[in-house]
Amino acid sequence: MSVGLQRLREEPDLIRRGALDKGEDAALVDRALELDARRRRLLGEADGLKAERNRASKQVGDAIRGGAAPDGPRVAAFRAASVAAGERIAALDAEAAAVEAELEDALLRIPNPADPDVPVGDADANVVVRTWGDLLPRAGAGPDGPWERKPHWDVAEALGIIDLERGAKVAGSGFPVYRGAGAALQRALIDFFLGVHTRENGFTEIWPPAVVNAASARGTGQIPDKEDQMYVITRDELYLVPTAEVPVTNLHRDEIFEPDALPVRYAAYTPCFRREAGAAGKDTRGILRVHQFDKVEMVLFERPEASGEALEWMTGRAEDLLRRLGLAYRVLLMATRDMGFVQAKKYDLEVWAPGVERWLEVSSCSNFRDYQARRMAIRYRPAPGAKPELVHTLNGSGLALARVVAAILETYQRPDGSVVVPEPLRATLGTDTLLPS
Repeated sequence: MSVGLQRLREEPDLIRRGALDKGEDAALVDRALELDARRRRLLGEADGLKAERNRASKQVGDAIRGGAAPDGPRVAAFRAASVAAGERIAALDAEAAAVEAELEDALLRIPNPADPDVPVGDADANVVVRTWGDLLPRAGAGPDGPWERKPHWDVAEALGIIDLERGAKVAGSGFPVYRGAGAALQRALIDFFLGVHTRENGFTEIWPPAVVNAASARGTGQIPDKEDQMYVITRDELYLVPTAEVPVTNLHRDEIFEPDALPVRYAAYTPCFRREAGAAGKDTRGILRVHQFDKVEMVLFERPEASGEALEWMTGRAEDLLRRLGLAYRVLLMATRDMGFVQAKKYDLEVWAPGVERWLEVSSCSNFRDYQARRMAIRYRPAPGAKPELVHTLNGSGLALARVVAAILETYQRPDGSVVVPEPLRATLGTDTLLPS
C-alpha cells in the first residue's frame, strides 16, 4: 500500500481532496474505506468464532472428564459446534483474504496528496520559482553579418555526431546513435555529473542493473500507474528501467536504517527506457523525445523532518550543474495535475534552447515523503532501540543527457558551424571546439 490505512481512516477528506487535485478518481478513497470496514468486520466475526470454537473444544474435554461417553450425544453436540465454527472461520478467512487483496490494489491506486504549498491545477498553474542566465535569441549577429541559430538536429548532422537514421534501422525511431565526438560528449557529461555528485556533494556512486522485477517497479510507483510506459521483458517478467530511481530506491526495500545512518545519498547513471516518448508525433525531430536516453539520478533517504529542506538542497545541486555548463535555465514548482501520481512536491528544471526557442526539461526533483517507503517497507530508528518509522524518499535528475546535449549544441554553436565545448567537458573531450565533419 502507499497511502497508510491509519491516515486514510483519520483524514479521508484530505486524501479525497488530494486525489481530485491530481485529476484522479476520488471514488477509490471511499471504496478503500468500505473495503477496510468490511475486512475488519470479517476479522472480528472470525475472532468471535475462534473463541466459540475454543469453548466448544474445551467443553468436549470437560464433558469426557466429567464422565460423558466420548461417543455420546452431549460430546457429539459440542464437537459439531466446534466443526461448524471451524468451517465458518475458514470461509470468513477466505473472504477476508479476497477483500484484503482488493483493498491493497485500491490503496496502490490512490495518489500521494500534494504538499499544501503546491499550486492546484494543470500545467498552466505551474509557478516559475527562479531563472538564471541570458535567454539567447535564435537570430544573432555574426562576424560576417546576421545569422540564425539552427536546431540541434541540424547542428548534430553537420558535426556528424548523432545518427538518427541508423538508430532507427537498428532499433526503431527514438533510439539515437551517438558517434565520434557525440559519443564522447555523452561520456564526458556522465563523468562530469557523477564526479561533482561524488566528490563535492557527498553522494555514493551506484551502478545498478538496467532491469527490475515487478516488486521493484511497484515499490517506486511505476506500476500500476505507469505500467504502459515501461518496456517489459515478458519472458523473464522484468522491466527495463525508466530511470535509476527504480533500482536504486529498491536497494533498501524491507530494510531498517539505524539512527546514525541517515541521510543516505546515492548518485547513479543508467540508460533509461520510455515507451511513450514521441507519442502522437510530438517533438519527434532530433533527440527531444526518445525511447532511450542517458541520465544521472540522485536518490535520497531522509528523516521525515529533513525531507523538505533536502528537496531544496537536491534541486540546488542540479542547478549548479547547469550553471557550470553555462546553460540558461528556470525552476518550476509543478502544479498538482502536472507533477505525477506519487510525488508530494516536485520542481522541474528547464534549459533554454535558442535554436528552437523553447524550454526543455532536463531535471525533475521530487519529494515522495513516506509514500514510496510504505510500499517498500523502508524504515529507520529515530533512536537506538526505538520503534522503526518510515523514511522519506526523494530523487532528482542530475541530469538527463539528451536535452542537455540539445541545449549545448544550440547555445554554443557559432556561425561557421562549429560548437564551443563547455569548459567542464574540455579535458575529457580533449578539445574546446567541435568542428563540422
